[in-house]
Amino acid sequence: MAEGSTRRSGSANPTVLAMDHPVTLMMVVLGLISLGMLAYNKMRVDIFPSLNTPKIYVFFDFIGMSPDQIEGFIVNELELYFQYVDGIQDIKSRNIQQVGLIELGFFNGTEMGQAMAQVVAMSDRAMAWMPPGALPPMIMRMDAGSVPIGYLVFNSEGDKTSIGAMGDLAQNVIRPLVQKNVPGTVAISPFGPNMRSIVIDVDPRKLLQYNLNPQDLIEALAQGNVVIPAGNLYIKDSMPIVHNNATVVDVHKLGDIPIKLGQNVYMRDVATIRDDTDITYGYALVNGKKAIHLPIIKKDTGSTLTVVADVHKAMPQFRAAVPPDVKISFEFDESPTVVHAVESVATEGAIGAGLTGLMILLFLRDLRSVIVVVCNIPLALIGSLFGLWVTGNTINIMSLGGMALAIGILVDEATVTIENTHVQMARTPRVATAVLHASNATAVPRLLALLCILSVFIPAFIMEDPLRSLFMPLTLAVGFAMVSSYLLSSTFVPIMSVYLLKHKAHEDAGGGLFGRVERAYKGMVEWLLGFRLILVGAYLAACVAVLAILGLQVGQELFPQIDSGEFVLRFRPPPGSNFELTREMGLQCLKEIEREAGQGQVEISMGFVGQVAPNFGINNMVLFMRGPDDGQLRVKLVESTDIKLDAFRERLRQVLPERVGAWMASRLEQGGGTGGLPPDQAKKLADQCTFGFEPGDIVSQVMSFGSSRPIAVRIIGTDYGDVRKHAEAVAARLKGTAHLRDVNFEQTLDYPSVEIEIDRELAGLVGITPMHVKRALVMATSSTRFSNLNYWINDKTGFDYLVQLQVPPLQLDKPEDIEELPLESVNPLVPLMVRDVLKDGRVHTSVRPGEYDRDMSQRFLTVLANVEGEDLGRAARRVRQAVDSLGEPPRGVRVEEQGSLPQMTQMFTSLGIGLGVAVFVIVVLLTAYFQSPRLAIISVGAVPGVLAGIVTMLLLTNTTLNIESFMGSIMCLGVSVSNSVMMVTFMDEHWKAGKPSAEAALLGASERLRPILMTACAMTVGMVPMALALEKGSQMEAPLGRAVIGGLVMSTFATLIVLPSIFALVIGRRQPASPSIYPGNPESPHFDPEMDLLEGEGEGNGHENGNGNGNGYDGHHEAGGPEGS
Repeated sequence: MAEGSTRRSGSANPTVLAMDHPVTLMMVVLGLISLGMLAYNKMRVDIFPSLNTPKIYVFFDFIGMSPDQIEGFIVNELELYFQYVDGIQDIKSRNIQQVGLIELGFFNGTEMGQAMAQVVAMSDRAMAWMPPGALPPMIMRMDAGSVPIGYLVFNSEGDKTSIGAMGDLAQNVIRPLVQKNVPGTVAISPFGPNMRSIVIDVDPRKLLQYNLNPQDLIEALAQGNVVIPAGNLYIKDSMPIVHNNATVVDVHKLGDIPIKLGQNVYMRDVATIRDDTDITYGYALVNGKKAIHLPIIKKDTGSTLTVVADVHKAMPQFRAAVPPDVKISFEFDESPTVVHAVESVATEGAIGAGLTGLMILLFLRDLRSVIVVVCNIPLALIGSLFGLWVTGNTINIMSLGGMALAIGILVDEATVTIENTHVQMARTPRVATAVLHASNATAVPRLLALLCILSVFIPAFIMEDPLRSLFMPLTLAVGFAMVSSYLLSSTFVPIMSVYLLKHKAHEDAGGGLFGRVERAYKGMVEWLLGFRLILVGAYLAACVAVLAILGLQVGQELFPQIDSGEFVLRFRPPPGSNFELTREMGLQCLKEIEREAGQGQVEISMGFVGQVAPNFGINNMVLFMRGPDDGQLRVKLVESTDIKLDAFRERLRQVLPERVGAWMASRLEQGGGTGGLPPDQAKKLADQCTFGFEPGDIVSQVMSFGSSRPIAVRIIGTDYGDVRKHAEAVAARLKGTAHLRDVNFEQTLDYPSVEIEIDRELAGLVGITPMHVKRALVMATSSTRFSNLNYWINDKTGFDYLVQLQVPPLQLDKPEDIEELPLESVNPLVPLMVRDVLKDGRVHTSVRPGEYDRDMSQRFLTVLANVEGEDLGRAARRVRQAVDSLGEPPRGVRVEEQGSLPQMTQMFTSLGIGLGVAVFVIVVLLTAYFQSPRLAIISVGAVPGVLAGIVTMLLLTNTTLNIESFMGSIMCLGVSVSNSVMMVTFMDEHWKAGKPSAEAALLGASERLRPILMTACAMTVGMVPMALALEKGSQMEAPLGRAVIGGLVMSTFATLIVLPSIFALVIGRRQPASPSIYPGNPESPHFDPEMDLLEGEGEGNGHENGNGNGNGYDGHHEAGGPEGS
């Protein structure tokens, strides 16, 4: 007995090992549950996995510089040096007035720590070639998954605290607290204010009155407010600090600075001093009112739920740090979207598991069997959860979708074992023996089915990021769940079966409801086998017809479209409009939105108008505003609204240009009280207003991969004139393309400018150089903030602020005012003005590009468009046709697809190639198992039916082919092949036992009817809740469930009805023959009866397994033949 026990304990058969040590196995299961709980508590929860799209942003600002100056003097130098950074894939830049933003993309596998160090080093090197006064750039890492998940909104009751003061609180007080209390976020500055500054407003007329020029004030400030380090006096037993007031304490004391020594003229005589902010470039709006908002941006590796929870936890600390009248709220919280999405998948998975259990009960009519099968599901999912944690993945809609998708397959693993156990009970009086025989008999087919299903996920491994990062969690979730299920079905299920199942005699084939169904099915298959050639031909022809005709009508998207109740409107007044006019236009847009939505339907609106302050220009990573003529509104509808966003956006596309356009024309005629334009000119300018919608919710923002519209056509080249000419032709053609909306340029092509042309000869005669003109212009058109640094410290907080000289912006309200700016004069008695050194003695107006964008140092223009009423795939084909209809672009100019199109194209290309590889792998695997290419080809005979079923279901439910539906499709292929393998295995057994091919097909099909129907029905019913999208936030996963249902229905039909005929047709009248060339195998054509076998046991095994298929069905043969399985 001891020897037998030792032999059993050392068995490599997991079922024998588990049944011999049941307590040990149950402790292993308990350990698995504990590890799963640990994994659940440790894993972060988010809506998407990390997208692995490493990017580094480099931000540069230079107050007053025009876009071409930023591009040429600053960005060009940086780009030249960044080309030496290891792993660099592309260098893109956007250059607007005062701001340059460079986006560095890297190849997969790049060591980002080293890349960041090299970017910093190259930036330092490039600084040597920068214009005087240039500040080092800001460099930050930010990925596609780093998106705002909410906003801290600041408002003051009764406007007691100014916008500038609230902005200072947000920047210097609240932002550090966010960094401390909310880990996993990207540091960003507040939107709305400019940086707090001590502003000295200069009156140009008073300068002329006192015969002064701007340089006099600059020098006076530089000498009258200086930083003198406080040293020490070395006095006996003491070392006091020698403090001084060379830096003023009271800002108004700056007015006491004499402008020229020995003269009774002071700063206060020609300027006013105020504690305010740098020049305003734009406003943040909350419900139409000026406010401050600070985006909370999670890192790509951060958790939305954790970050939002930390924000709410820290809110009391935030509120305590600001004055009582300043109210802080957290708006546009995206965590409910994540919670609803995750909960919907989990809920639908649980409902599906329950329905699956009921379906098993219907087929097996044994509650104990149902308990065994259903218990296997959560354990397999726990194993999947643990595997995901170990591999560094997160809980997200993709991994949860994989688990929900796997439930039906998990049922199949356990159900096959349980169903076979019931069959074995008819041949042995002992439950344990029946369980052991059933587990052994199904071990190899279950393993083969497992490998076939896993093979269809090969596409996930050949994709490129970021799509690979999206597919991989789902793939791993399914893989870990199935591997866990296989191991549990071979260990845990047998033990539970022995403990729970009671011996029942197997029902006779003709008894009961299912017996009648099986008898009818057998008769139908027998009749169809007589027409197998017609049936198979009709089946293949029908599948080809469906794929060829209906397949072309199925839409294509990158990701399912959802209705989140949030949208973003990008609106732009005529080019060159100031931010005040843009703000007024934004209020009109909001008014029309509220009118169309109805009273009480808008929960909150938030936006930004104008250009992001250059001091906070790094915010352009989050929201790029191209200038003062740019505006954005983010609108959230109430949760109970019945408004459909697609229809609402289409309505606004009609209303906004008409009503807001009419308002703009009227506003330009009136001129805001300063004198308006003629009606014709006002109407012409108003027609230049543009409107467009952008991604509004977190799902759309992440899946847009940084693009503001799904369709973007980039025209790039070396000659900007040729680029613009071809881009305008492309834009004109796209505007006439059906289903394209909001077609406009991303860049400003014609931004108004004031041209100052210095006559150098004339200037030289009066002792003036361009440097003198520069000094006069800097103060008038921007400020001395960066050109002449001067400081003041707030002794209450310890924060330092810059002191700047400037001419108040509203004092110069027409181009001609520049001509009257005073210049330094060689002869103090002869004052000079700017017009004295200009050609023609006056300035001129013109237009220039308001933005220069570059990709790898080549300029480009981008035409943007939205799609409405059609899928992205068809729209992309229309775009390509429109572009191709223009003919070849000029030499050196090329047209590239951007937006979501490249990602979608890459996805379908990778999936197509991957599926081809997967089918090849499956055929190779099955050929190796069956030792016959014919049987392998028969096993994939249901695949055309699966594809036809998926296409039909997607078309009937108006669902596109996208990431979700494609994953459901490839899972169906795996399940189809799995069921086919099971059936073909049994058909092959009967054929090798001497039955004709038609009879073998009939017997094998009838024996596999119950398990195939049970698996298909269980998995189909389990997917119904997901396909119906009844839960809030479940629209994203609905295409997956629909594809699975459509594919399974057709797969079941093809497997049960068509596959027997395919088997009979392919096998025909052939006789089974072993492919073995081993001379010791009696069934081998090379058998040598005189060969001395070394081991008698080897002879027995060789004979027993000499059936040619190598399936090793030990329990199968013990049961007395094919029927036993």
